[in-house]
Amino acid sequence: MNGRPFTRQFPSVETVPAIAADALVDDTGKPSRRRPPSALFVDQSGQPGGAELCLLPLAALHAAHSEVLLLSDGPFRELLEAQGVRVIVKSNAQVSAIKRAGMRLSWLRALPGMYRQILAIATRARYFDVLFLNTQKALVLGALGKPLHRSPIVWHAHDVMTRDHFGKMQLRIVRWLVRHAIDQVVANSQATADALIELTGLPASAIPVVHNGIDVDAFMHADPVEAQSLRRRFNLPENAWLAGLFGRLAPWKGQHVAIESLTRLQDVHLALVGGALFGEDDYVKELHCLAARLGVADRVHFVGTRNDVPVLMKAMDVILHTSLKPEPFGRVIIEGMAAGRPVVASGAGGVTEIVQHRMNGWLIEPGNVAALADAIETLRATPNLVQCMTDRAVHDVQQHFALDAYLQQVTHIIARARR
Repeated sequence: MNGRPFTRQFPSVETVPAIAADALVDDTGKPSRRRPPSALFVDQSGQPGGAELCLLPLAALHAAHSEVLLLSDGPFRELLEAQGVRVIVKSNAQVSAIKRAGMRLSWLRALPGMYRQILAIATRARYFDVLFLNTQKALVLGALGKPLHRSPIVWHAHDVMTRDHFGKMQLRIVRWLVRHAIDQVVANSQATADALIELTGLPASAIPVVHNGIDVDAFMHADPVEAQSLRRRFNLPENAWLAGLFGRLAPWKGQHVAIESLTRLQDVHLALVGGALFGEDDYVKELHCLAARLGVADRVHFVGTRNDVPVLMKAMDVILHTSLKPEPFGRVIIEGMAAGRPVVASGAGGVTEIVQHRMNGWLIEPGNVAALADAIETLRATPNLVQCMTDRAVHDVQQHFALDAYLQQVTHIIARARR
């Protein structure tokens, strides 16, 4: 099944409220009369991954007095510009080629490019109140240039900084920078914060947690009639029970676990919505081969990246999250909950801050094919349980993961950093 070209659906710029000076509050909770802080937001990727989807509405909110500097070009730039955000791109192929798993020789070859990007960030940062670093490479390149710009630095941590995800050298660099160059860290989950506390030795009070937020209404009110028409467009059997797995196709995201679970399930189809954002094309080929080898290729649908994610989620009977390593947060989980669909998720990392087992979702051991199949079968057989879970899930997302609350909290952290 072929998907349409990538342009994910986001609120238009008009739906993101402008910041008024009296909308900010000081440390006592009273309105602040100072002008909103200007910020240079820096992100390493031109692809709209999880960290970028968090930055998008924040940058749109601050668009009148801020700017985004990308270290790589791609569709994310177009999404930002569509929201009225000023964007500049300072890319370098050798710097972009540095991967999480290896910083032994690649970073040496990239030193000239790193220097140019450090200088570019520092030059722009002088014109803004705060330098806001949104990703790992942005952290390194922005923080190393601090002697050149001397702007206060906020780092938004979106990763669990452990050996599960990063090499020893990367962890040492992050530890040093956080302790000596960063003015404020904000974590997207307690799991992310706990890993940083252990890595850096900072007190818990130094790393506030702000959970990601989404436009809940966009998922709650997606048209169910349109959702049903999507099934017909995908040539799915009318009564097929459809599991959806949304997001980047990558080995640690565990799409192969979902495919393997189909061998234990009758009449269940799987829709994989997303693509290989960061060069995992070989893994996508492996998924196709796996489905064929297991005899379930006719029940696995590679939808590709789409611009109608809320409606697509409404078209599913269950939303799956199958990450093998601890997830820093799990944005797709709160999206599925907001869409009113039961969610089965790997119970590790920030996911456990979102999902309460059998209350608002279903937790399984990461990588456990049998547990995943059992969870899907249980939910298919107990519609009353599903209704109770999804009612609670929608309520919880509205209460704890709304976009406005996320934007307000991060804006307050940026304003405090300016002082």
